[in-house]
Amino acid sequence: MGLIDTHCHLDAAEFDADRESVIQEALYNDIKMIVVPAVHRSNFGTVTHLAQTHSCCAHALGIHPMYVATSQPEDLAFLAQEIASQMQSEHPPVAIGEIGLDFFIADFDKALQEHYFVEQLKIAKQYDLPVILHVRRAIDDILKHLRQQKVRGGIAHAFNGSRQQADAFIELGFKLGFGGALTYPRALKIRELVSTLPLSAIVLETDAPDIPPEWLKNDRRNTPNQLLKISQLIASLRHINHSQVTEITTNNTLEILPNLAKLFTRPKVIH
Repeated sequence: MGLIDTHCHLDAAEFDADRESVIQEALYNDIKMIVVPAVHRSNFGTVTHLAQTHSCCAHALGIHPMYVATSQPEDLAFLAQEIASQMQSEHPPVAIGEIGLDFFIADFDKALQEHYFVEQLKIAKQYDLPVILHVRRAIDDILKHLRQQKVRGGIAHAFNGSRQQADAFIELGFKLGFGGALTYPRALKIRELVSTLPLSAIVLETDAPDIPPEWLKNDRRNTPNQLLKISQLIASLRHINHSQVTEITTNNTLEILPNLAKLFTRPKVIH
């Protein structure tokens, strides 16, 4: 069946020199699909093009909370227009994302972040799309808004909250994304979650080129092909076969991202 990287910024400048070989290496390591979320209006076209030109890639469109300060109000209207125009295409967006809140960055504007987040949740509701969420240091606020603006679910990316918060996301129809952070032996909370949460709630991600796993910490750049070793570690932590992790997490992803499921069943062409 193969693995799915539900969160990879393949459009990032860190991949400009060798993007095609990075994609080929991912395919070689049994990563069948890569979801590439946008972060700002300026890269909507780039992530869309990646999905249109690589059958192993899918895209999401959204404005990241760390980029709201450089966004304009009309960017929300542009996002809605792009979603509307792409929904009937051969490569529709699989989600609104990456959106959310980030209360970790210096001098964040909470009100501005919340405005962009809520307006993008409304777009997700309008087009019945799931959302890919950035939740750093803001999980309770994220959950509050999700209860007020009920979307069809999605993925809480790079989840590192409590079990209670995890259960709240699951109750709202969300999957939880885990990646390189769990590979560090001192990441006891994340490892406990990965070991004890229902496997039906877990999806896999790299967040490449960011959040490199422990074995790459000195190399800095993360890559989607690392997902294979990450998934093998999850199998080890849960004391189950790797094939079970692959099958269940991939099915979880296809369930939560219906437009991705349509792409996943098409014959693959290697570019």
